[in-house]
Amino acid sequence: MNPSNRTTRTPPKESPTEPLKRAVSGCLKAIAGESEIDVTFGTDRPGFADGRARLPEPGRRMSKQDVAILRGQADSMALRLACHDPKVHKRLSPAGQTARAAFEAAEQARCEAIGALRMDGVAQNLTAMIEDKYQRANFANLADRADAPIEDALSLILREKLTGAPPPAAARELVNLWRGFVEEHGATALAELASTTTDQQRFAEAVRDLLSSLGMGEDIAPFDENNDPSTDADDRRDDDSGKGSDAEEEESTEGSTEIDTDLSSDQTPEDSEEQQEQQQSDLSEDTELGESDESTEPWRPQTMSPAEPKPPEYHPFTPRFDETVNADELCDPEELSRLRAYLDKQLVHLQGIVARLANRLQRKLMAQQSRGWEFDLEEGMLDPARLHRVIIDPMQPLSFKRERDTDFRDTVVTLLLDNSGSMRGRPITVAAACADILARTLERCGVKVEILGFTTKAWKGGQARESWLAAGKPGTPGRLNDLRHIIYKSADAPWRRARKNLGLMMREGLLKENIDGEALDWAHNRLLARNESRRILMMISDGAPVDDSTLSVNPGNYLERHLRWIIQQIEDKSPVELIAIGIGHDVTRYYKRAVTIVDAEELGGAMTDKLAELFDEQDARNPGRGRRLH
Repeated sequence: MNPSNRTTRTPPKESPTEPLKRAVSGCLKAIAGESEIDVTFGTDRPGFADGRARLPEPGRRMSKQDVAILRGQADSMALRLACHDPKVHKRLSPAGQTARAAFEAAEQARCEAIGALRMDGVAQNLTAMIEDKYQRANFANLADRADAPIEDALSLILREKLTGAPPPAAARELVNLWRGFVEEHGATALAELASTTTDQQRFAEAVRDLLSSLGMGEDIAPFDENNDPSTDADDRRDDDSGKGSDAEEEESTEGSTEIDTDLSSDQTPEDSEEQQEQQQSDLSEDTELGESDESTEPWRPQTMSPAEPKPPEYHPFTPRFDETVNADELCDPEELSRLRAYLDKQLVHLQGIVARLANRLQRKLMAQQSRGWEFDLEEGMLDPARLHRVIIDPMQPLSFKRERDTDFRDTVVTLLLDNSGSMRGRPITVAAACADILARTLERCGVKVEILGFTTKAWKGGQARESWLAAGKPGTPGRLNDLRHIIYKSADAPWRRARKNLGLMMREGLLKENIDGEALDWAHNRLLARNESRRILMMISDGAPVDDSTLSVNPGNYLERHLRWIIQQIEDKSPVELIAIGIGHDVTRYYKRAVTIVDAEELGGAMTDKLAELFDEQDARNPGRGRRLH
């Protein structure tokens, strides 16, 4: 008989994804030969840094293909760790940006080829990962070699040479654009690469020869073949007296350099330290790559930046029918109230989760608002801490204090929401809820918020297309649809006045096509006109720019090239801080600061986390603005 009335407590049930996580983590450590690796899963971009590997969070309902993709990402990272010597790689890496991107891609292909040749399961996982990568990359409609990254094509050509695996269907056009040129000019180097897979140094030297034969010889810096690979780069320093300390510094820096497997984008792993050291020289070198002496096949530079090096050809056929409109102008007040009520009903269970995240963000922001004080003033707020002076000496004047203005409040945030048809249903509902709650939260913290949306007025072309047809269908017409840019909440409007406007996103027929580049440019220009010292632009989208009317009479990447150019201009030349969140769509291949989420339900957490990161960075840059009062 049990003397106690207490029931035995059952242990908590583990998540259904935990067994998969354990299996993937164990395989990664085994292949890498490193049992101390800390493997984490989340929504951040996959990569490896400081002994910690990041992988995508597996979904609760994963198909066999999804599992293979996740395992392929882990296998690719593990093979890079197991088969790659950073010192040899750094010593032989080219100086030029384009050549270095191709060199990185070749090395990653070598590491993956070693694993694929030795283990059939790894080969299948890597194939699934690569197919998924290029399906997302939108390379199927390439028509010009200038739009086809040489590093991706070279990686797939080498993979085929080393393992016999053909390029995925989504990347065949990409490979075909470069195959003839690469095989014609680099036949000797390609043959040597196939026999040096397991020898990194010989393989790297053969890759350098290949890049030289392809017209990138000016970017291949000479190296001392007699140097031992363990001696990193003493000859890179001009100051002979600092060689010893430089070597130590390089060694310690390599240990912390992030190895990014780039499994969710179209770039390859790179040495971030080396990229910083060579950045200035690359800018000048890359501009000269196009002036090759090659008479039969001119070289066209491909940079590691996702944007074009010069403005692409882009223009609207006519902007006459475009509109920028306030949300309350698109429907009457009664319908707007009804739509807002419908939105509120949809958010009953979601609002609590997002509100908790927003409150956590608010506490963090409030804690960062440093309250600095100026003391011993002749006017202001009476300082009680200094009243004892008057008691001791009645002739002493009263002391006053005044709170210093903080730069934290001098911030404006723009939320730019994709209002395309693919967002219909749960994604647009969650986006509207998150924008609503975050606007309230940031307003409490003294941060101004603007909420904008973008779509088109019609499906498959509107009045712009009709004008083009009436004009006799002239060639290269440019954008053939009517833009609709919606202001749900301006930065100066209080949230209570704009609250109903967000219900407009629930209106049937509003969501149509998405032309991201012009929308991003519009939102960016609105921010530039603001007086705040800090301006943040957050783009939320679930796909690449698509407008059937425009793409049917222009190159397949017409809208995407323009988007990349706008992003590059903002990230490189603008004071506006740009971040992006992709819902089921990999935006990391467009934006430098971005995160991709699998499910719309994760949007609230992603938005609050990215905003918190930005304010954490600002706080770190200004550690001494004043004394904190908690």
